[in-house]
Amino acid sequence: MTLRTARRSSLVDQVIDQLRSEITGGTWPLGAKIPAEPVLSETLGVGRNTVREAVRALTHAGLLESRQGDGTYVRAVSELSGAVRRRLETAELVEILEVRRGFEVEAARLAAERRTPEDIAAITTALAERNAAWAAGDHAVFVEADLAFHTAVVDATHNRVLTDLYRDFSAALRASIGAAGILLEHADVPHGPIASAIEAGDVTAATAATHACLDQILASTKPRVRTT
Repeated sequence: MTLRTARRSSLVDQVIDQLRSEITGGTWPLGAKIPAEPVLSETLGVGRNTVREAVRALTHAGLLESRQGDGTYVRAVSELSGAVRRRLETAELVEILEVRRGFEVEAARLAAERRTPEDIAAITTALAERNAAWAAGDHAVFVEADLAFHTAVVDATHNRVLTDLYRDFSAALRASIGAAGILLEHADVPHGPIASAIEAGDVTAATAATHACLDQILASTKPRVRTT
């Protein structure tokens, strides 16, 4: 770990900044358990109370999660993703899918305009892995592969704000992809047309294919939408 030693008066703020850097920089990835309080205290050269306050602040911000008797884990990689995750925990599946459609339709449109040969290669590889996971019947792997495909499309937009927002949304997307897969009762929604349209630079076809994909998934949720 490469934390700096905190020296100035606002120790808690400095420790918050340093712990946040370890999270956003990938030293402590999503789901990782952070070092124990005594270890952080010794590494930073500050008191345990200071560390405790900093951890509490990041927990309140949604980046960390304290598990009684186990330790503290990384729950989100930014304040934004923490806030998004908290909000989506109480959202209906159909609401999440509607927002997902907005992200992915616009991403497909921009990707068709801006894709590079490297982007096309990444999308093609992700599509092959997605199809292989579906054929193998491995639901958990399929969910990750499906999200990787859509993330590759978003990356091809070369819009950093859209990319960051989509990645912050990814935890909820995992749940929506998984639930949608169950609702579709193993009827896969082909993603080849999306990849082909983006590769061809056909904005209209890329938008239509993505819209059709999400519309089919949304249609499968209709019986499960609450009416009260």
